[in-house]
Amino acid sequence: MIVRRFILLFAVLMMNACASSPPKHLDDGCSIFREKDDWYEYANDSFKHWGVPVHVQLAIIHQESRFRQKAQAPDDTLLGFIPWGQVSSAYGYAQVLDGTWATYIRATGNSGADRDDFEDITDFIGWYGYTSHKRLGISKWDAYNQYLAYHEGQGGWQRKTYNKKTWLIKVARKVDRRAKMYRAQLARCKDELNSGWSLWPF
Repeated sequence: MIVRRFILLFAVLMMNACASSPPKHLDDGCSIFREKDDWYEYANDSFKHWGVPVHVQLAIIHQESRFRQKAQAPDDTLLGFIPWGQVSSAYGYAQVLDGTWATYIRATGNSGADRDDFEDITDFIGWYGYTSHKRLGISKWDAYNQYLAYHEGQGGWQRKTYNKKTWLIKVARKVDRRAKMYRAQLARCKDELNSGWSLWPF
């Protein structure tokens, strides 16, 4: 009986570890969805609801967390070495701040959503991209400007705060390149991934 319980506990722990670990091949969109077979469904549902394509969602998540489920902002220190909490409340796959997440929940009514749940985070990115499109006129397919609005906030994008941050411009360009890479990759495996779906966001 004890051995059986141990085996069952071990199996559950292994399943949880596999479920939360990042994909092995982060530079291959097809490989990501083959390994995490539920993720495509979630990302495609977000696309159908909000209109932000899957490759843009993936590129933003890659930049924010490298697909780490419980990613957190780095620790802050006092005097350079005394632990002093975290730099910000950013958490989860997309490094969403507490306040931004609360706004999303109020706007969508998705009260049970969690920042470390891939289904919820793809819906969040879709929602944020949709609101950036409605408020700022940014194309939902424009990974470069979508990321700038994501990082700086929509008000910051309007004020063009990113123009004072050359490092951020470089990051946004990198996100754009990655989105284009994912788009090309996913187009090649669309028949495999898209079987049974009526829309293909590539």
